Amino acid sequence: MHPHPHDTDTDTCVEDLRTALEANGITLPSLGVDLPTFAGALPTRPLIALGNCNQATARALISALRKAAAR
Repeated sequence: MHPHPHDTDTDTCVEDLRTALEANGITLPSLGVDLPTFAGALPTRPLIALGNCNQATARALISALRKAAAR
């Protein structure tokens, strides 16, 4: 695998998102870098994989987003 020009940027983004979610009591266990786009030959930024979550986590995410939008 060739190093992607945005390795650090992507990792930082994932960790910032994880921290922000945790500050709202939300954990997405599958949160990470989407490996196929990270390892791809195209010069696009890798995608962030949010992964699957249960209904309770989805509702917590909805609540946090609604609170932020209402500010």
